[in-house]
Amino acid sequence: MPKEGITPRDQDYSQWYLDIVRGADMADYAEVVRGCIVFKPTGYAIWEAMQSGLDQRIKATGHVNAYFPLLIPKSFLMKEAEHVEGFAPEVAEVTHAAGEELAEPYVIRPTSETIIGYFYAKWVRSWRDLPVLINQWANVMRWEMRTRPFLRTAEFLWQEGHTVHATEADAEQETLMILHDVYGDFIERDMAVPVIKGVKSEKEKFAGALRSYALEAMMQDGRALQAGTSHNLGQNFAKAFDITYTDQNNTVQHAWTTSWGVSTRLIGALIMTHSDDEGLVLPPRLAPTQVVVVPIYKNDQERSTVLETIERLTADWSGRLRFKIDDRDNLTPGYKFNEWELKGVPVRIEVGPKDVQKGSVAMARRDIPGKEGKQFVPQAGLTERITELLEIIQQGLYDRALRFREERTFTVSSYDELREAVEQGFARCYWAGSTADEKRIQDELKATIRVIPLEQPDTAGCCILTGQETTQQVIFARAY
Repeated sequence: MPKEGITPRDQDYSQWYLDIVRGADMADYAEVVRGCIVFKPTGYAIWEAMQSGLDQRIKATGHVNAYFPLLIPKSFLMKEAEHVEGFAPEVAEVTHAAGEELAEPYVIRPTSETIIGYFYAKWVRSWRDLPVLINQWANVMRWEMRTRPFLRTAEFLWQEGHTVHATEADAEQETLMILHDVYGDFIERDMAVPVIKGVKSEKEKFAGALRSYALEAMMQDGRALQAGTSHNLGQNFAKAFDITYTDQNNTVQHAWTTSWGVSTRLIGALIMTHSDDEGLVLPPRLAPTQVVVVPIYKNDQERSTVLETIERLTADWSGRLRFKIDDRDNLTPGYKFNEWELKGVPVRIEVGPKDVQKGSVAMARRDIPGKEGKQFVPQAGLTERITELLEIIQQGLYDRALRFREERTFTVSSYDELREAVEQGFARCYWAGSTADEKRIQDELKATIRVIPLEQPDTAGCCILTGQETTQQVIFARAY
């Protein structure tokens, strides 16, 4: 049975998602600021855990963090034609300050290629200055018309890496390294979300990029969610902002640049990949609280005995487990169980007077609701047992999501099969169509090429639309 206040997924998936965000106390609508949300402590704690996991990986690959201005001269955005065309509909401008009209408007950062390109042109002089490997954690604003918490808001949080290289090969290596070793590793290992890695089509690539790579994940309604992107910008921005260096032959060359980013939409991906009709389900590696301990007692004597036992059991947990002891006296155990289930805490430990006498505890796992996920275990060795269970839950969530994706991914060979497949999930097919052909499918089926997978077949086939022979397969899906 669904938890009270949560719309079942199979009844209204969109409302289910909003009910999870509200019920788990993750965010609130910022009604006074159009299209924005307030990250409540639970939601922000998840983002902090994501930041930590990503930041460690980014720094481990030799990148450093910096920060650039929020306001960007409008003229900067105009320098790269494809870029300005791509972002113009989403840009918010600042035209007045201190009671006066500005000589030149500023745009509120929709992305930072232009402002960072300006400074890189100042900083890069010689081949000895390369590569430049900088990341920033920031907020951006894109004037979205249809918003949904975490997935699409006017203001959101993200990291954006911007690098400069001497050659196209170096830039390409950087782009793919971020895709695999940073984003792919984090999303699959820490978030337990399986992804398909690939190249974006010309129609879907980042405005101004030479090539865009992406990671696509399948949500529980069969739709795709772009979990991260890594762009080889070629020399487009280097030429627009005159990012040049003198090579070893004393010849002036334009540099090659990249940009890459993931945002707080990863929180939306986390919710929609793992959660159920009981509430939020969090993978242990990202759960702000991995274990909650709920004491059960009826009087002061039982309370004292139970809490003493809990204190002994948790004595060595600090630094090993992120845990809370819920000893609030004004709430019933049942209320507490409900609250922590709704917030997605992976493991719940219950300790009552009988458990004290028997030397046991009740241990419930959030990924398997109800009696099936609950067992009584000895107090001896409890820490190790919980640690092992958290790893089992982490892997189990990934395996479950991967099975779901595989069950809802269809290899199709006709337009009718494509039409049917995108109603349910991903459609994998041969493709040799044009951008206009892709636009036609988007108009007719509301589906786009999510990625051209990096893993391609050895044999040729016929394009789903044109019938032309090709060795290229793509993934079509409806997307968030």
